[in-house]
Amino acid sequence: MKKAKTTTPEERLRIEKECLINDQNYGEMALQYNCSYQQVRNWVKRYEAMGVEGLEDRRGRSIGTLPSRTPEEELRDNISELEKKNLDLQMENNLLKKVRDLERGDRYL
Repeated sequence: MKKAKTTTPEERLRIEKECLINDQNYGEMALQYNCSYQQVRNWVKRYEAMGVEGLEDRRGRSIGTLPSRTPEEELRDNISELEKKNLDLQMENNLLKKVRDLERGDRYL
């Protein structure tokens, strides 16, 4: 396994573009540019998802400087959060019903 190669965003962009031209042949590009298969694959995937900004090295950067999320991602997160709250409220409601039944003296729940 090859050690990760230090590259500039311009080099990553050149490698990524050539990889797309060669039908996403990650292995061939990795050998040609002396970097790892996984690096090339990650660069291509990030470029497809985020464009040129995806090829920048963001390690050590503040979260506040990251690009804003898309409206779809925010809606998906909101839905997930609401579903979790709904489940918590349902469990709390069921627990309160059981406590009420126990206090009334019902033997069978």
